Amino acid sequence: MTNKITYSDAGVNRDKRSKSKKSLKKLHATYKYSNQGPVMQLPYGNIFPFKNDTYLDLVIEGVGTKVLVAQLANKYDTIGIDAVAMAVNDVIRSGATPIAMADNIHAHASDPNLVKEWLEGITTGAKQSECPVTSGEIGDVAEIIRGITPQQGFDMIVSVVGQVNKNKIITGRNIHSGDPIIGLPSSGLHSNGISLARKILFKHWGGKFDKNEIPDTLHRPIVQEVLEPTKIYVKEIIELNRQLNIKAVVHITGDSYLKFGNLARFSPGIGFEFTKFTPQPIFTLIQDTAKDLGYTLTDEEMFRTFNMGWGFAIIVDKKEKEKATNSLKKSGTEPVEIGKVTDNKKIEISYNNKKISLT
Repeated sequence: MTNKITYSDAGVNRDKRSKSKKSLKKLHATYKYSNQGPVMQLPYGNIFPFKNDTYLDLVIEGVGTKVLVAQLANKYDTIGIDAVAMAVNDVIRSGATPIAMADNIHAHASDPNLVKEWLEGITTGAKQSECPVTSGEIGDVAEIIRGITPQQGFDMIVSVVGQVNKNKIITGRNIHSGDPIIGLPSSGLHSNGISLARKILFKHWGGKFDKNEIPDTLHRPIVQEVLEPTKIYVKEIIELNRQLNIKAVVHITGDSYLKFGNLARFSPGIGFEFTKFTPQPIFTLIQDTAKDLGYTLTDEEMFRTFNMGWGFAIIVDKKEKEKATNSLKKSGTEPVEIGKVTDNKKIEISYNNKKISLT
């Protein structure tokens, strides 16, 4: 008999996190200090006025326990890409163009060789997003940061500020049934669900494989597959927003397809139907390996935790679907219509010949 395994079993309690986020409402009292005008609330964050109809979007993000995978691999030159990606991909949700970023790394010890590799990844991410790194900090906090290998523990955070003109803000409003959902491929796991993936895949955390083992469905060591950097979507989204009015964008990260529920607060009465998935082999491997270990990792839990092959989603008016698709192709990505907006107030997914409801 198998036992179900969930993200909570890996140490990330989704219910508690949701309850904790309710405390964020206390911060609303600070909005009165915005001396340029009212803070604008959006589905996935807030922006604030700066001057001349320009708004700023400020985001701070980290890479979570993916830093532990970097330590396991003893490879540190790509994790900075993930840190940049998580922040800039959040900023562009409002339509904002990233204009400056800062990094903050807390380390057991700021070893010069490690610092060089950390900053190599951050520099690469900055280049991909065409955003300068204008400041940063590395703090030695050995009593706080331990890591899995001596002297090499660290946590990496990046903050980004972006700007957007008032008439190009992506508000998440006026979404209607029939509007297409266009997906942009992920590069793999990205930086979410890593806690669950680690505990299933790697012997170091009680899983199945040695770090350098190459499972039959992969073509490289599993630790390299998990460490694959998060894709950055800045250029294609900024160009698309220049050409037409995007109704909404979703960075498919923590809570995965549950994130689409945020849009219903701004366009009441809508639901979402997803019909197209081509997940990379790593996702099937996680689910199959869980079974080998005596667990059941359900399809529902996979779609609550992982991006399942789509790292970003865009909603446009159905009349602009072709224009949007052509623009994205010219930007060098491979857009796919993965679903549509409905009026049934549910998040439904067709996968493996069955329909999954996440709400």
